[in-house]
Amino acid sequence: MKALEGVRVLDMTHVQSGPSCTQLLAWLGADVVKLEAPTGDITRQQLRDLPDVDSLYFTMLNCNKRSITLNMKSERGKEIFTELVKSADILVENFGPGAVDRMGFTWDRLQELNPRLIYASIKGFGTGRYAKFKAYEVIAQAMGGSMATTGFEEGPPLATGAQIGDSGTGIHAVAGILAALYQRQQTGRGQRVQVAMQHAVLNLCRVKLRDQQRLAHGPLREYPNKTFGDEVPRSGNASGGGQPGWAVRCAPGGPNDYIYVIVQPVGWKPISTIIGRPELADDPEWATPEARLPKLDKMFQLIEEWTIRHDKWAVLDRLNAENIPCGPILSTKELVQDESLREEGIVVTVDHPERGEFVTVGSPLQLSDSPVDVRTPPLLGEHNQEIYGELGVRAEELAELKTNGVI
Repeated sequence: MKALEGVRVLDMTHVQSGPSCTQLLAWLGADVVKLEAPTGDITRQQLRDLPDVDSLYFTMLNCNKRSITLNMKSERGKEIFTELVKSADILVENFGPGAVDRMGFTWDRLQELNPRLIYASIKGFGTGRYAKFKAYEVIAQAMGGSMATTGFEEGPPLATGAQIGDSGTGIHAVAGILAALYQRQQTGRGQRVQVAMQHAVLNLCRVKLRDQQRLAHGPLREYPNKTFGDEVPRSGNASGGGQPGWAVRCAPGGPNDYIYVIVQPVGWKPISTIIGRPELADDPEWATPEARLPKLDKMFQLIEEWTIRHDKWAVLDRLNAENIPCGPILSTKELVQDESLREEGIVVTVDHPERGEFVTVGSPLQLSDSPVDVRTPPLLGEHNQEIYGELGVRAEELAELKTNGVI
């Protein structure tokens, strides 16, 4: 028994923000039917590593789904879509603003067809001045507060490698959908769920808005920056929180030979001993957080003078032995090969009928009574006969619909 078993999702999403949302719903047990144009989700062809095989971009965002094709511009296609809506619990789309309306399926029309339908839309922006802007991952980061606060003080704004604009918004959409599904149990009615990429990124940057307001009362002492204006500055690898942290270099000095260290008040004495400077534990110039805050750069330099002589795994073991918060910077290669993550089911190998095995990320949502088995994503239109057969479309009509470009 899966958590969302019996829930039918009509997935009209493409690229990343929408598919990341519907894949999570599929992992939770929903029957996710991916509705694609006869040409397929564009990411089937983007960034291909093998010719004429669905790309890793597509396969890693569409596991555990079924695929049907449908030309929504055709009259017969709209008739079939009408029947699909009637049997769905959830409809998810991430087209440009108004695209589904222009197909003839406004929210009012969808409610007429299925009053219990939960209709989720992912857009780049809200309904204000940015509504018609085209949104991409890094544009959402730029306009949601992430880029302005990422990078080093004298450098340009930087994008984060985490897809907080696309997949981050998809996770927000999942939360809204599940809340609407729960409320439907009480009311019997569906509702609209709307999530904007800019809004999701801003939500993930809320601590920077916290610090924007703190600036009115003086410099941000937890930041290593020497000067402050009227905006939250970029602060490199500083934690910016109540406990200072930084990424310090380790041997042999490669691009990811770093470990991130948090210095809590109780951690300073053991750190002093570990780095060979035990006298700093009682030195008035270093002994208290208040004394260390004005010279965080020098503090982490002292720590780095020790870490640079050891590899990051040795540093990790030594610091963990004293209960000091830390973590190695893990490269993508290290993550793919990480045995612990494989044992936890968060890095998984999936067998694809055309490309063979590929590695992907498993479900980060782990429920004790609803285990997740990551299954291969569907081939384009793989389930046409199966799903359209449920609607009463006979095999001979399916062949005719394919010939006529309807599916």
